[in-house]
Amino acid sequence: DLLVGFTDDPFDKPPCRGCSSYLTEPYVKCAECGPPPFLLCLQCFTRGFEYKKHQSDHTYEIMTSDFPVLDPNWTAQEEMALLEAVMDCGFGNWQDVANQMCTKSKEECEKHYMKHFINNPLFASTLLNLKQAEEAQHSETAIPFHPADDPPRPTFDSLLSRDMAGYMPARADFEFDNYAEWDLRDIDFVEDDSDILHALKIAVVDIYHSRLKERQRRKKIIRDHGLINLRKFQILERRYPKEVQDLYETMRRFARILGPVEHDKFIESHALEFELRREIKRLQEYRAAGITNFCSARTYDHLKKTRDEERLKRTMLSEVLQYIQDSSACQQWLSRQADIHFRTAQRFSVFSSLFFTGRRSAPPLNLTGLPGTEKLNEKEKELCQMVRLVPGAYLEYKAALVNECNKQGGLRLAQARALIKIDVNKTRKIYDFLIREGYITKA
Repeated sequence: DLLVGFTDDPFDKPPCRGCSSYLTEPYVKCAECGPPPFLLCLQCFTRGFEYKKHQSDHTYEIMTSDFPVLDPNWTAQEEMALLEAVMDCGFGNWQDVANQMCTKSKEECEKHYMKHFINNPLFASTLLNLKQAEEAQHSETAIPFHPADDPPRPTFDSLLSRDMAGYMPARADFEFDNYAEWDLRDIDFVEDDSDILHALKIAVVDIYHSRLKERQRRKKIIRDHGLINLRKFQILERRYPKEVQDLYETMRRFARILGPVEHDKFIESHALEFELRREIKRLQEYRAAGITNFCSARTYDHLKKTRDEERLKRTMLSEVLQYIQDSSACQQWLSRQADIHFRTAQRFSVFSSLFFTGRRSAPPLNLTGLPGTEKLNEKEKELCQMVRLVPGAYLEYKAALVNECNKQGGLRLAQARALIKIDVNKTRKIYDFLIREGYITKA
């Protein structure tokens, strides 16, 4: 909490810049806007109110007077209330002053005022020190704004919404037992109720309270374990080995018992144990082979990999020899192996395109009949087919880049992208091709 700034009239606070309401402590002061000071009430601050240059992510100060100044038992707010009461009621009317303050007795008000404001020889220097302390406040004392991780906002009743446990970001709430209040809507406690009916209504209220507790318990579990955005949670799981992922899936049902920190510690410790066991097994294999240093271990791993490849080749050769006497069986085996190899290569190609681009790669462009194709050489035709660029557009881009290169004595990729307003990946491929073929030179 920060010291409230002294003004000519400490009891006259400006209104909130957001809702123009009277500011009550604590309130928020922007540390980057002003003068005049930009003040907000807590309601407007939580809504993220912005006005002109003020942004919701600015650093801020919490303004309050709930701290001691002259006496450990008197807060700054009470000090100002005492001075205001003395101004309103007059010096000596301590009973009226105490009645206006409501927090101190008549004797406490008189004793404190006489001690610190009348008989205090250091009063002027005390106020000066407070003024200097307030002026010595630096912007570093302001609280930086830390944005929260706003979860995605899926459409209602979508798959992502169900994966997020029915989370509704606008309400920061979950769709769980939404009709618990329906059992209470018709209940009315009246004096004419019999004992049995009154006890029945009390039982219904107790059931409703138990449903509220269960609702809060489930919300707490989901929030503490970060299960609001389940997709993000699943991505974090995939960084573990397959064995640890299986354990994660099995132990997930016990996470609500252990708690988030203890559950993560358990999983991390098991992952570390798995790594240590695998390393111990590898070292035992080295020791069984008579290896005593890591330099020899690298040679051993290389030779082991080579032996495994040779063993695989011999296995395939033995399979071929089994069919060598039967030409039809041999042909079937070769066809089967070729088909396996083709499907594997095809799956790898599709996976690569999906992994790196997020979609299937488009087939090469057919240049047959397109104008300008006859002006291209074979390499330029291949480029247009792979980049899927019509020959006429390519010739225009090429002429523009060559002319700019001749003017500047060289051309950078950024300049090429400024000249050609197309996809940056296509621009780079065209730029690299022209550099490689000698049409343009780098700056």
